[in-house]
Amino acid sequence: MYQQIQTATASGRRALQALVSLWLTLVLSAVPCTSLTAQALSQEKRFALAAVDALSAEVHHMSQTLWDYSETAMLEYRSAEFLAGLLEADGFVVERGVAGMPTAFVASYGNGKPIVGVLAEYDALPGVGNAPVPRREVRSDGVTSGQGCGHNLFGAASVATAMVLKRVIDEYGLRGTVRLYGTPAEETVVGKVYMAKAGLFEDLDAALEWHPGLENAVNNERSRALNNFTVEFFGQAAHASADPWNGRSALDAVELMNHGVNLMREHVKESTRIHYVIPSAGEAPNVVPEYAKVWYYVRDADRAGVERYYDWILKIAEGAALATRTTYNVRLITGVHAVVFNRPLQEVMQRNLEAVGAPDFTAADQEFARQLQQALQLDETGLSVEIKPLADEPLPISGGSTDVAEVSHITPTVGLTVTTAAAGIPWHSWATSASHGAEGSVRGALVAAKVLALTGVDMLTDASLLERARAFFAEVTEGKPYVSPVPAQQAPPVPAGAGR
Repeated sequence: MYQQIQTATASGRRALQALVSLWLTLVLSAVPCTSLTAQALSQEKRFALAAVDALSAEVHHMSQTLWDYSETAMLEYRSAEFLAGLLEADGFVVERGVAGMPTAFVASYGNGKPIVGVLAEYDALPGVGNAPVPRREVRSDGVTSGQGCGHNLFGAASVATAMVLKRVIDEYGLRGTVRLYGTPAEETVVGKVYMAKAGLFEDLDAALEWHPGLENAVNNERSRALNNFTVEFFGQAAHASADPWNGRSALDAVELMNHGVNLMREHVKESTRIHYVIPSAGEAPNVVPEYAKVWYYVRDADRAGVERYYDWILKIAEGAALATRTTYNVRLITGVHAVVFNRPLQEVMQRNLEAVGAPDFTAADQEFARQLQQALQLDETGLSVEIKPLADEPLPISGGSTDVAEVSHITPTVGLTVTTAAAGIPWHSWATSASHGAEGSVRGALVAAKVLALTGVDMLTDASLLERARAFFAEVTEGKPYVSPVPAQQAPPVPAGAGR
């Protein structure tokens, strides 16, 4: 289908757009006031809902293609080009390779203000690939990575949202711009950080985002700030048995550093999270390792907490190097703030979520979910169709970190979670990869696209909403300018030799 879109003639695309416009007119004339429209919807919003329905097959195609690709952070070459190509064929102006990242892009349509940004993710996780079945089973194509966070659905629904807002602008002659941001490497908390550092969000009036999940709710749970960094140790190789006294073990330094950090855990706040892996630890037991590397995440409720514990960990690294007679190098890969919520936008999105309703999962969808829960020895409750109310205040931290936070420190930002996987299953796992390749998950993506599209229409047609959002943003940020946690001259961590 992608190749067909790529090679379509201009006249063919105009004819297709005319047919879609006619289809939407017929649908709109027949849309009754049902539970789908629990609030009184404007003509623009009714048009947007019908436009999402018209794109439902395309959303399915996009989500399945991204699931098939399952490309990991900074290597999403096919995924990024696939989505950029679809947007370009739809009439968007696309800039590829932005902010020094080959798999990042920005697609724009329209003129003038307001400028509404829509965030799209598409990277997968290493090692969690699974066939789209409710049991542990390797993929038939041999791909070991997987969409354990559902970014295939995220990317598909966000692109559809941008396309729908374009159609609303055209149909009603609205002034404004919709801008789709293709943001890579969310799983390593990188893409939006470097796009923010490059100033790509500074002229936005507001930003929209969503995420697949286990429930239906407007985002209102505090996130954690984070530093993502590596520490490399350099020693001296020697024969581990014949002359170990001539060696200086870089692996000893890593192990000593990790031991120190694990002792440190007793003395950090409850909001703190510290985790690590060892990507390089030597190659043979009979050789004293002259090189070893450890990769850390340190998180806390705010940047001040992260910086405090980051400095402490760096002192432990220094001590480990001194104790093992090695040298070391620290590289801060990326860092993020905690998310800033925008109450006026949250309230509008909540109303739109309630108007659209939860995903209409089929009996087969629910059975798939229950079988998955059974395989994991969980309560067999299936997929959640409850819509959670918006609490009066942001909820306590219980999750992780996101680079969406950087956008929220630059412009009013709002997002939601929509059910795409069985309740209670472990996230970032083979089970969520299987779920996000299953038919039912796309129903969650379509709900997300509708809620985002309705909220985008509000932003394009209600100037007072954006005024309230900007006033709230100025209050909670105290007017302080955004400062990236990443050093000004640091380039994004594009892997050496990465390419198509």
